[in-house]
Amino acid sequence: MSTMMFVNLPVADLKRATAFYSALGYSVNPQFTDETAACIVLDDGHLYVMLLTHESWARFSSKTIVDSSTSSEVILAISADDRAGVDALADTALASGGSYSYEPQDMGFMYSRSFQDPDGHLWEVMYLDMTAVPGQLP
Repeated sequence: MSTMMFVNLPVADLKRATAFYSALGYSVNPQFTDETAACIVLDDGHLYVMLLTHESWARFSSKTIVDSSTSSEVILAISADDRAGVDALADTALASGGSYSYEPQDMGFMYSRSFQDPDGHLWEVMYLDMTAVPGQLP
């Protein structure tokens, strides 16, 4: 059996967040989407992002939601097929309501760019050239 992963993110405005991820080219799974949550399909059958209203989030955790405009708990990293794919997704994110996070990183074997979604969650898009990875990372 293959493992499925659901990354759950609290969002202040479900419609805005859903529109942002749709603009990045991801689809919405209507089976798990309603007025309190939206299921964004990153990799059909394996990787999903569940966007949850704050009220819906509270059903799963009694912890305070982190203010992602001032604090971070995680950086979500996804791969692209090549450097152009990294640039395309990061540029689309910035043009679709995302915000700048930090300068592109070019380590030779890995190229990455980052952005924040409309709720301030940190995302990194990276291309990893496995043929160029050094024997041991610094």
